[in-house]
Amino acid sequence: MKYHFSDYIRNPEIRRQMAVFLLLGITVEGGSFLLCRPAVVPVLFIWFFMGILHFAESFLRYRRIAELAGRIDGILHGEELPLLREISEGELSILESEVNKMVIRLREQNRRLSHDKRYLADSLADLSHQLKTPLTSMNLLLTMREGESASEEKRQEYDGKMRELFRKMQWLIDVLLKLSKLDADAVVFEKKSYSLRELIQKAAAPVEIAMELKEIDFQTDISGEAAFSGDLKWTAEAVENIIKNCMEHTPPDGKIRVTGRENAVFSELVIEDNGEGIPEEDLSHLFERFYKGKNSSEESVGIGLALAHMIVTKQRGTLKAENAAAGGARFILRFYKCTL
Repeated sequence: MKYHFSDYIRNPEIRRQMAVFLLLGITVEGGSFLLCRPAVVPVLFIWFFMGILHFAESFLRYRRIAELAGRIDGILHGEELPLLREISEGELSILESEVNKMVIRLREQNRRLSHDKRYLADSLADLSHQLKTPLTSMNLLLTMREGESASEEKRQEYDGKMRELFRKMQWLIDVLLKLSKLDADAVVFEKKSYSLRELIQKAAAPVEIAMELKEIDFQTDISGEAAFSGDLKWTAEAVENIIKNCMEHTPPDGKIRVTGRENAVFSELVIEDNGEGIPEEDLSHLFERFYKGKNSSEESVGIGLALAHMIVTKQRGTLKAENAAAGGARFILRFYKCTL
C-alpha cells in the first residue's frame, strides 16, 4: 500500500497540527518583532527548520503505519505475504513485533483448521461408508423377511442377522461419540490408584464368553500389588479393545497373555497373543482411525485401537505395538507416575 504526501496532507490530524504550528509561529514571530527585532530572522529560520523536521518525521511514521495496515489487510484476506520487516526501535517496532506474532499465530491456526477440515471430511466419509454397509444389509434382509415365500424359520434367521447388524451399528456410533468427546477434551479422567488385577478383570469380563467359545487360553501374570493411577472405567475400555483385537487375530485354541508390573517410574501392562502378528507396513498406522490392516477381518472397522490409544495418551500414558520374538502381536501400555 503506497502512501503519498497528498494522503498525508488530507489527514485531519496533520491539518490540525499544521494549523497549531502556524499559529505558534505567528505568535512567536510577533513577539520577536515587538520585543527584539534582530531576532526575527533567526526565530523564523528555527521555526521553519523545526517544522520541516517534525512533519518529515511525522510523514515517514504515517507512511510506515500505512504500509503496516496494508500488509495486515492483505494477510487477513488470505494473501501469503512475508512477515513484516523489523524496525530498529521505538513504539512502531513494538507494534510490528506484536503484529508478527499475530501473523504467525493466525497462520498456524489456519493450517490447523485446514487440517481439521480435511480430517473431518475424511472421517465423515469413512463413517458414511461404515454405516452404509450394515444399513444396506438390513434393508435387504427386511425385504427378504417380508417376502411371501419366507418361512417362519427364515424370518427368525433374518431377525437374528438384523439384530447383529444393529448391535454393530450401535457399537460403532457409541465408539465414535466417545472419540468425539475425547477430541473435544470433554472427558474428565479420574486420577485414582487401582490394582492392575482389578483393571484386567474389568477389561476381560465383556469378552470372556467370546474367548471361551473360541477356546482361547487367557492367562494373566500380575506381579505383587502392582497398581496404576488413572481412570478405571476408561482405561478398562482401552484394555478391552486391545484384548478384542488380540482375540480376533488369535486362532482357535490360541493363547492371550497379560503381564503386569510396577516400578518407581511407571506401571506397565503387556498384552500379547500367538496369532499371525502385525505386518510391518501396518505397524506405523495401527492406531489411526478407520485404518484396516492387511490381516483385518471383514467385520473390522478400525477404530477400537484408535480409541484405546487416545484413552491412554490422554492420561499421559503410552501405548506401543510390536511383534513378539516368538510370534504374535504385543501391546505395551505404560502409565507414568509423573508427567513427562
